[in-house]
Amino acid sequence: MSTLLEDLDPSRLRPRLLDVLRDGYSAGQLTSDVVAGLTVGLVALPLAMAFGIASGTTPEAGLYTAIVGGLLVSALGGSRVQIGGPTGAFVVIVAGIIAQHGLSGLLMVTMMAGVLLVGLAVTGLGTAVKFIPRPILIGFTNGIAILIASTQIKDALGLAMGPLPGEFIARMEAYRHALPTTHGPAVAFTAASLAIILIVPRLLPRVPGAIVALLAGTAASMLMPGVVETVGSRFGGIPSGLPTFAVPQLRIDLILPLLPAALTVALLSAVESLLSATVADRMTGDVHNPHAELLAQGVANLLVPIVGGIPVTGAIARTATNVKAGAVSPVSGLVHAGTLLAVVLVAAPLARHIPMATLAAVLFVVAWNMGEWFEIPGVVRLGKTDRVVWLVTLALTVLADLTVAVEVGMVLAALLYVYRVSETSSVSIVTPEYIEEGQMHSLQLQDVPPYVSILRIHGPFLFGTTDKLALATRDLSQLQPIVIVRLRNMTAIDATGLYALESLADRLEQSGRHLLLCGAHDQPARMLRQANFVQHIGADNITPSVQHALNRAKEIHGSLMPHA
Repeated sequence: MSTLLEDLDPSRLRPRLLDVLRDGYSAGQLTSDVVAGLTVGLVALPLAMAFGIASGTTPEAGLYTAIVGGLLVSALGGSRVQIGGPTGAFVVIVAGIIAQHGLSGLLMVTMMAGVLLVGLAVTGLGTAVKFIPRPILIGFTNGIAILIASTQIKDALGLAMGPLPGEFIARMEAYRHALPTTHGPAVAFTAASLAIILIVPRLLPRVPGAIVALLAGTAASMLMPGVVETVGSRFGGIPSGLPTFAVPQLRIDLILPLLPAALTVALLSAVESLLSATVADRMTGDVHNPHAELLAQGVANLLVPIVGGIPVTGAIARTATNVKAGAVSPVSGLVHAGTLLAVVLVAAPLARHIPMATLAAVLFVVAWNMGEWFEIPGVVRLGKTDRVVWLVTLALTVLADLTVAVEVGMVLAALLYVYRVSETSSVSIVTPEYIEEGQMHSLQLQDVPPYVSILRIHGPFLFGTTDKLALATRDLSQLQPIVIVRLRNMTAIDATGLYALESLADRLEQSGRHLLLCGAHDQPARMLRQANFVQHIGADNITPSVQHALNRAKEIHGSLMPHA
């Protein structure tokens, strides 16, 4: 009951912007935030337009979403550096909703998702999104990335064909029939844009490749009018000035039919925004407030439909760009929204010359970057169960429907949890050897030196519980140079738990500390080996007991001490 009352405490919803302003905000911090906001605003420009187009709406819908959604997420959110706006995760589901229910249906779904997100924030139930296993999350992101890329083939090749089919197989079949109509100049624009996007950051790390590609593509299309399809030839350009404000019509008869889609949008928004905020925490050493973050996402999704926008969430790539550009507070997010607004007010006439092939190239790179492809080998090594869960989620996302994939994914999550817990059950006779072995694991019999901190994990370390490790190690300055994590009482671990341990190992290494693991039982030890975690921290740093771990700590400490 006390936990529930804490979650209902209104102070839990306080925006981080208020904390920043209350603690004192200097001119130097403002300068850093303005530079970061301008940078991420330019990065967001082509992405916002591309997401709007790929979702089946218009480029200005994506821009208005980034402006209004980005403003609200930064003003009300629980992260210092989160950037909100449209993202690739929603492209497929938004296009599906529009195809089935039209634009009015999408606006209703977005507002309904906003109400659900506000409810999750106020009740504290939003943290339930952590109960999604990592193989399912990876399957979602892999599948969404494939779908985004598949929707851009038409513009990348300049194919002469009608509206794209909604189903993946039918879309691929339509491409096969339209392949003879491939347009050479469009292919050249796509290839040149891809080259610019990939090469420019290597030569000039602080210059966004997408912006350079956008400027180059726009200039080329202006010099060669009519050669390739542009935003103007397809949409008539982007309106200059402020958007039209209109409250969407609420149709009671559509609430129940649209509820599954609204639940999917709300879940994806919650997962992606909290994941983005967590990534930002790792980069900055800060700790976000998940309740305030979900409230901001909810309010943003409630209000963006008034300007004809699409669903909003935290954008991982833009948030990371914000951090790397020097952001220190939510003010950078406000500047990012202001930058996009200035572009709409001043430079909208130029946007009509942006080639569709260039925007397709931008989305190809987005799909590649968001796919988390490097995670697939790790999932494959974890065992048959995790492989099946990942593959089913991926297949349903690509071949069926994202709403179905989310629903089946949650069922798989429950079954996977039951399976992992059942693996830990055992019945055995206590033997003299067991008693003697227990003495090696007993801390009461060990002398713990002052340069060692010991953490213990008790019970199953599965999805839904891994945030406890992050919370316990939030302030690394409280830990000694050598950190031992006792796994003696950890009964089971899954892919999400392994990812949490890897993140801890990386954070400790970056801070100059060393991680040792000890006492892992059969299932956790097997998972560590299958996931190549042994190679991640070194075989010598995974020991059978706390006694061996302390001996290893003495060796490490001795090697760190200056020699006479």
